[in-house]
Amino acid sequence: MAVSKIYSAQTTLLSAQIIDIEVDLSKGLHSFSVVGLADKSVDESKDRVGAAIKNTGFKSPKNKNQKIVVSLAPADIKKEGPLFDLPIAIGYLLASEDIKADTEKRIFVGELSLDGELRPIKGALPITQKAKKEGFKEIFLPKENAEEAVNIEGITVFGAGSLLEVLQHINTKKMGEDEDGKTQVPNIQIAPFKKTKKKKIVREIDIDFADVKGQESAKRGLEIAAAGGHNIIMYGPPGTGKTMLAKAFTHLLPSLSFDEMLEVTSIYSIGGMLAEGLIENPPFRSPHHTASYVSLVGGGTNLKPGEVTLAHKGVLFLDEFPEFDKKVLESLRQPLEDREVTVSRAKGSVRYPAHFILVATMNPCPCGNYGVKGKECVCSAQNIEKYKRKLSGPIVDRIDLWVEVSKVEHQKLTDSREMHEGTGVMKPRVERARKMAESRYKKLGLKTKTNAELSPKDLVKHIILSDKVKETLNNSAKQLDLSARSYHRIIKLARTIADMEESVDISENHILEALQYRPKKYQST
Repeated sequence: MAVSKIYSAQTTLLSAQIIDIEVDLSKGLHSFSVVGLADKSVDESKDRVGAAIKNTGFKSPKNKNQKIVVSLAPADIKKEGPLFDLPIAIGYLLASEDIKADTEKRIFVGELSLDGELRPIKGALPITQKAKKEGFKEIFLPKENAEEAVNIEGITVFGAGSLLEVLQHINTKKMGEDEDGKTQVPNIQIAPFKKTKKKKIVREIDIDFADVKGQESAKRGLEIAAAGGHNIIMYGPPGTGKTMLAKAFTHLLPSLSFDEMLEVTSIYSIGGMLAEGLIENPPFRSPHHTASYVSLVGGGTNLKPGEVTLAHKGVLFLDEFPEFDKKVLESLRQPLEDREVTVSRAKGSVRYPAHFILVATMNPCPCGNYGVKGKECVCSAQNIEKYKRKLSGPIVDRIDLWVEVSKVEHQKLTDSREMHEGTGVMKPRVERARKMAESRYKKLGLKTKTNAELSPKDLVKHIILSDKVKETLNNSAKQLDLSARSYHRIIKLARTIADMEESVDISENHILEALQYRPKKYQST
């Protein structure tokens, strides 16, 4: 009897943790215990592992008079999930000397079925990232997760379909029969999974801006929002195209950089929401207005990330904005300001990334007809005021652009598509403006990529306004009674408008246009 050591990993919140697995065998009545703060799914692995070992061709652990102790370290970290099945099985076979293998610089993760097949796991990408960072050279995991893991360079990925395939690759014990006449596992090499070069797939545009007739001012506002990473809200009566415009907006955003792809893909991988490969385009999340506080910001029993984190590096679309619960709306304060969200519960506290562009829509009143020509509003004055008060001053301040989407004249609805600018014309302008901003801040030694990300300190230090422009801004701010936050956001917005015109300096016209996007009916005090 002997002791074996093997390495595995698990995801903890949005990061990965290396787990050392030791298996000790000693003579005595049969028992199989897992220690190291293991949850129910890990403790149940002893039954899955025992059956998988037996059905792979080895003698079942239950048929041997031995005490089996599996230790998962560090012992003070809770172990969750079935992904330790594979390393526990290999660790047992090493300790029982049924196989011989070098497990240094190798990491193993995977859930086993009773017949020894490997089932896919969650979090393969962050686990592979962590393994590579910690100096591991090879990782063995289910073949369904190999395409995801192979995106991490510097570590060899082996995708296997079963416990037998892994053993065939790592086993160095000679073929033939052992002292008990049992057949040993032959040494057959598994080919490392290779990253396939995919053709550049042109992102399919389901809704083009050219499909939305009229609404040129709204399109201009959305283009500015995309260019500078600004939050935007569109208000107007039902049926004017607000939702269509919001869905078309995501196609204006540039594709994610490779580091951003890894970051976003890791979030979806840990959540078990990854279809295949890397997420190359900004995510678009659209929760219903009945969504709970926990589903939006995260939390719950296991402190799971919410919609604001799933929208990281993408778009969070909130249709019928005032219809969301007041508590849900107020929870957006931190992520809109800090681009991260802190979730605190009795179990602990955690910070999740939440860097997204908020795109929201709202009607002028609950029925949607207030102030609409030819329509009768059936809402009471009290209900209209209550509807407006759903948006507090701090939330209003955190939205850069307020764009009215009015009713379109019927004759415009039959205009030909060619008469309207589409996404293909607008997106290059957005990309040019973004490159100009990113280049400017890179020269200044800032990590900032978009104008909306500028801190007040960096804004004052690096965005210089002429005396004339400053005078115009200050006079307008006094008339509109702007808060300090709104004042700074006007400058950021003007900087984006200047970038779209490829202007080095912010002019008076840029400030005046930026001021037009402040809310007229929802001014904060």
